[in-house]
Amino acid sequence: MTRVAYIDPVGGLAGDMLLAALLDAGAPHDALDGSVRALGLDGVRIEVSRPVRAGLASTHVDVRTADGGGRTAEAMRAVVAASDLSEHVRSRSLDALDRLIAAEAEVHGVEPGDVVLHELGGDDTLVDICGAFALLDALEVERVVCAPIPLGRGIGEMDHGPMPLPAPAALALLAGVPVVGVETPGELVTPTGAAIVVTIARAFGEFPSMTLRTTGTGSGLREHPDRPNVVRVTIGEAANGRAGRGEVVLLQANVDDLVPELVPDVLEACVAAGAIDAWTAPIQMKKARPGVLLSVLGRPQDERALAETLLRHSSTLGVRVQRLERYELDRAIREVRVGGHPVRVKIGLLDGQVVNVAPEHDDCAAVAAATGRPAKQIWAEALSAATTETQELDAHAR
Repeated sequence: MTRVAYIDPVGGLAGDMLLAALLDAGAPHDALDGSVRALGLDGVRIEVSRPVRAGLASTHVDVRTADGGGRTAEAMRAVVAASDLSEHVRSRSLDALDRLIAAEAEVHGVEPGDVVLHELGGDDTLVDICGAFALLDALEVERVVCAPIPLGRGIGEMDHGPMPLPAPAALALLAGVPVVGVETPGELVTPTGAAIVVTIARAFGEFPSMTLRTTGTGSGLREHPDRPNVVRVTIGEAANGRAGRGEVVLLQANVDDLVPELVPDVLEACVAAGAIDAWTAPIQMKKARPGVLLSVLGRPQDERALAETLLRHSSTLGVRVQRLERYELDRAIREVRVGGHPVRVKIGLLDGQVVNVAPEHDDCAAVAAATGRPAKQIWAEALSAATTETQELDAHAR
């Protein structure tokens, strides 16, 4: 089953509010602290509190920093590019930063390389962006849908002087996104919050069908006169019981100069960056040279991360991309025990019926190593246990 997050910016959208909502939904605080360490930021302190907004218990995050901000766009990118963040989080963070930089360049009529981010050029912006993607990964969210975004109006004081609200950069980022005007005065959507959402959201609209698991509420400091100043994130599994069509991207590259021992490393790096699958096939290239076709399948929101991974880890100078659709079974993960050890089993469902049962080989291999038994025996016992369990559940449901 696909794990879905629905972002509802009830009172607006800011990076720290999104961090708070994800923590409130169950994301581990260690994942946020880990992103700060991975960025190598000194003097950052994250304070988490539990205020009540309009009668709603919520989580509030205050990112305290020692820096004065004002970094250039290139300096901000350099911090993320040189970080120890996972490949997946780093690529998404750079994508969000690039969108933010492009919006600022458009608004101020300069080249992206000449952008100075002023109030957005501080450690808090880096924590908001990188932390949000790290928390989404920690929650194992695969798809994000966002409600239409509310926009207030007014005048805000910026480093450039008085500016109309919504902030010009926020409006540039939200081009093509459904928004709704509200009477709430002031800045409801920050450029950082907008950059995160337009990078991660696959759709904007109403609440998607899901089996609801948890809801998190993140709050800001201000009290709005007409609405709670909160962002809600609801997480669940999308399961309509029928085979559905999912969007995927296929990235490919032909190489004839990659050391064979390095090919598995390229595929492993792609999987770490979020690939659904990665494989190779032998091909014959120009001048009759034997080569390798590198193929990577992923979700549209991971396209950039996967392309950069192929470019960084292989010897190719370019990556082809195709956007495809495929029919997909609903999926679930169940755990059975073999000899007292846990083994995860993937379940595929069509029209609510189990059609595929497959034990995870890595788990079977680990149990085999721990018990001294052949992996094939562990696999067979796990399959038998999972099949029996699913049959009992099906009989109970009927």
